[in-house]
Amino acid sequence: MNATERFVWNKQSIHNKLVALVAGGKEALDTAVTELYSDDAAVHAYHPVNELSGRGEVARDLWRPLLDALPDAERRDNVVIAGDYEGQDVVALLGHLQGTFSAPLYDIPATHGMVHVRYGEVHHIEDGLIRESWVIADMLNLMDQAGCRPVAPSLGAEHLWPAPATGDGLRVTCVDPDAGRAALGIVKQMHGGLMKFDGKDIESMDHQKYWKPGFLWYGPSGIGTGRGLDGFRAHHQVPFLRAFPDRKVAEHFAETGDGDYVVTGGWPSVIATHTGPDWLGLPPSGKRVDMRVMDFYRCEGGLVAENWVPIDIVDMLRQFGVDVFERMRHLTGRPRTHL
Repeated sequence: MNATERFVWNKQSIHNKLVALVAGGKEALDTAVTELYSDDAAVHAYHPVNELSGRGEVARDLWRPLLDALPDAERRDNVVIAGDYEGQDVVALLGHLQGTFSAPLYDIPATHGMVHVRYGEVHHIEDGLIRESWVIADMLNLMDQAGCRPVAPSLGAEHLWPAPATGDGLRVTCVDPDAGRAALGIVKQMHGGLMKFDGKDIESMDHQKYWKPGFLWYGPSGIGTGRGLDGFRAHHQVPFLRAFPDRKVAEHFAETGDGDYVVTGGWPSVIATHTGPDWLGLPPSGKRVDMRVMDFYRCEGGLVAENWVPIDIVDMLRQFGVDVFERMRHLTGRPRTHL
């Protein structure tokens, strides 16, 4: 098969196997993991999961806790992207796990009601199996759904991340690498504009012309969603630039376009020092932090129309010296009583 046919096959296979893994539950987990991951797969996951190696750790430490907590979970992918990056086949997915929160997850108390765990994933594929994987799930948002808010309220709106406005993010039967290259070009030009910040004037960031008027920026819990340039600046860009004035781009594990959709991400994607004023209700820590970030984009008419941004906020706060899980335990009646 040619490259495009292979990308389509990767997209269908990985999407279908991930849906089946969740639907099969704990009883079929080991078999599902064997059919999906290579024997020596490396997974870079959100805190507190972090670094995993091999099928056994992936099953035990990534999937089993989720399926224990949400035994009737359904996987709802809203965006699926396939292509390549630097010669490596890529499949990226954005969506939610939804189900009844029946047992605690990383000490987040069960609600015994419906919750949605939003995620972003990027997988490197080799011989039809996941060889390396990057996964961010929004644990801070799940804490919020469980009635516990261990950090300050988000400046932007908090809500379930919507599917793309055009309803075409879940296209598992086709891949469009030519349109994807054009969309990726738009996104990379926008990134270039973001990096022109002179440290003083936000207007020095020459990125505005790459966004559609009224675009939507869907941020993680802790930041929230903003609409249009003013909302983006108010809820995310200005607080972020003030808190991290020396931010630098690190390196990416994906820059991949498929039709109107693009995914980029790095582990870390950004490196910066937390020296500026209040961010997420916290004073400057002076700490140097690595930021695990993914960006999923939908382009329209040569402009970016929607941007979903999974960020491992809990891991960033850990690097500040703030243990979000300890604060959560305290707020839910399990304070630490000894040094």
